This record gives sequence, structure tokens and C-alpha cells, in this order.
Amino acid sequence: MYIKRYLEDLILKYLDKPEIIAIVGPRQCGKTTLLKEIAEKVSGDVFISFEDQSILSLFNNNLDDFINIYVKGKKYIFIDEFQYAKDGGKKLKYIFDHFPIKIFISGSSSIDLTVKVLKYLVGRIFIFNLYPLNFLEILSYKDKNYYDYLKEKQGIFWKNFETEISPEAHQKLMNFYEEYLIYGGYPRVVISSSIEEKKEVLKNIYNTYFLREVKDILGLIDDYKLSNLIKGLALQIGNLVSYNELSDLSGYDYLSLKKYLGFIQKTFVADLIKPYFNNKRLEIVKTPKVYFYDTGLRNAVINDFRPLDERTDAGALLENGVFQQLTKTEYTYNFWHSKQKAEIDFVINLGQNKKLALEVKNKAQILSSSIFKKYYPEIKLFVLYRKIASQTLLDNHPIYII
Repeated sequence: MYIKRYLEDLILKYLDKPEIIAIVGPRQCGKTTLLKEIAEKVSGDVFISFEDQSILSLFNNNLDDFINIYVKGKKYIFIDEFQYAKDGGKKLKYIFDHFPIKIFISGSSSIDLTVKVLKYLVGRIFIFNLYPLNFLEILSYKDKNYYDYLKEKQGIFWKNFETEISPEAHQKLMNFYEEYLIYGGYPRVVISSSIEEKKEVLKNIYNTYFLREVKDILGLIDDYKLSNLIKGLALQIGNLVSYNELSDLSGYDYLSLKKYLGFIQKTFVADLIKPYFNNKRLEIVKTPKVYFYDTGLRNAVINDFRPLDERTDAGALLENGVFQQLTKTEYTYNFWHSKQKAEIDFVINLGQNKKLALEVKNKAQILSSSIFKKYYPEIKLFVLYRKIASQTLLDNHPIYII
């Protein structure tokens, strides 16, 4: 089953451009399905996978025969699982430079493309990140009527920040959103018919990560330290990263810890968000916060699938959900944290020197908003709650409560 991906329309805009299209992202996030959908739309001449050992061997060992069979006279070629190719970037460069064919490839981590492709294809390739499904993509599959309703409300919202959704509709949407936060957006998880099936699929995705990414790329046989590190990160989402705590938990020294944190980022498990600051004396400037690219995978790591009302980490999960949405935009973002421990979850750069701030809360509590607004009165601040609320004023500064 294909769930329409927002990335599809973006990629189709580049069909008439000569550059190679590369789609990267975590395993089982839908790269193969998306490639096949695009190939079907453009009547792609060739769709192959380098998981097929005979095709991979031909590409690796006899490029001339590969070109004669799959390239010459063709308009499009789609190559799935390109990371298995030997000297893949060098060979793609040759094909790109000598044959008028549009090339699409996919890879399961940014490491694959960085090492094997990019150094040969500077100026010849566009790279698109495909992540697990976002909330709107899931909603379009779960309930098309509510998807259309929410899209309409979004359009109104940006013209009037006091736009309201009825309590009944809000509750229905929050039920969908809570399922998204608990089980995430991996397509196979989303279409699973039972809770137990969702949990089993997530467990298999995590195990496959260690079988493929960890052992194939790192060559780690004894991977318990990395497993402990990922679990430590899962327990720290939404918080400032404690390197000492992660080092104690994993057994890595500081340099090894930084190395494997980089690996975890490049294989789309979790990301480290840097702080926003203008005053080094009063604000945190170095220590990052951690979020997972998929909350379902995060919950599988710690084996906790309880509903939000039963969790002490509900606020952190809500923050992580906002992070997941932000990763799929073109905007850059940071968090803000003063040395007096006041914080704002996200400061988003909208371009042209415009910014907005987001504070994400599970329930009503004391906010850091007034302190932040004293530092940055020019930045509009939105506070996101699970409950419906209305706009308010704080120290004569408008705070938009959503």
C-alpha cells in the first residue's frame, strides 16, 4: 500500500533537470516504495535493486555490460539500495557524463552517500532526505475527511492565530496524534492492524538496524556499548545531553562517544540540536539537546508504549513530535536555554531575519516565556498545549497559546 509522500511532488519538479536524484533515509521508511511510485508515474524504463546480487555483480565488475543492458537508449534508471555498490560514485559519474539518462538512486544512510558517491558527484546530484511518515501523511491514510479538515484549518491559522477547532474534532485529532507519538511513522507500523503487530514491527526495525547499519558500516561484532548509548539517548530526549552520564552508561570514553553519536545521527536514529544564543555569559552555547527521528523507534528502545496520560515523559514525547515535524521543513532551528535554567524548546529561523519560538507543554505549568521575551521581545512566541486555550498577554508581550 502506498501512502502519498510530500517528498514525491518535490522530486517530480526536478524531472527535467539533469542532476542525479538521491533519496536517503533510515531503512524501512519507504524509499523503495517512493522510488517505484515515481518510476510508475514517469513510465521509468529501468527499476533495479542492488540487493539483487547478479545485477550488483554486473555493475561492480563489468560496467560496459551494465550500460549496454540498463542504460543505453533509456530515459530513466532507478537504482534501489545503491549503498552496496563498489566505487559507485565513480561509476555513476561516468554514466552521468557520457549518457543522456536521468538517474535515481536510494541509500539507507547519509554515510553511504557521503563515502561512496558525493566526492565524485559534486554539482551532479540532488540529495533528498526521506523520513518516516509525518502526522499529515498518516492522517491522509487514517481518515481523509479529518486530513482535509486539518489542512483547511492550517491555512486559516496562519492568518488568524486564534483559530479554534471544536472540542470534538480536537479530541479526535489528538487521538490520532497520540497514536503517532507512541508508535511513530514507519509505514509498516502505520498500516499494522493491531498494537502487538506494531510493537513487533518496531522491534524488527531496531534489530535490523544493528544487523545492517551497525555491522555493515561499523563492523562492530560486540555492539552492546552502542545499544546502551542509544538507550541512554532515548531516556534523555528533550533534555540537555549529559556526556558524562552517556559515557558511564555506554562505557565509551569521550572521543569514542562523540564518534558514535555522529554515527547515530548519520544513520537517522537521533539528532543533536544546538542552542540559540546571543549572550555567552547568560545563555547555554554548547550543550545540545537530543531527539529521535521516530518516537515509535524511541519507545521500542525503552520498551514503553503506554498512553500519554500514564507517562512521566509525555511532555518530552510531545516535544519530540514537534521535532519530527520540523525535520521535514526547509527551516533551521535551535533551542534556547539560559544559565538560570529557563528554556524555550524551539527557535525557528524563517529566513529574512524572521524567527518564531515554540514552547511545547503537556499540561499547564510555569513557563519560561517572560524571561525569553525579555531577551528577545521581537520573536513571536507560541505555546503548544494538548488542551485548547486562548491567546494571552504576559508582561505586555503577546503569547500565542495553541
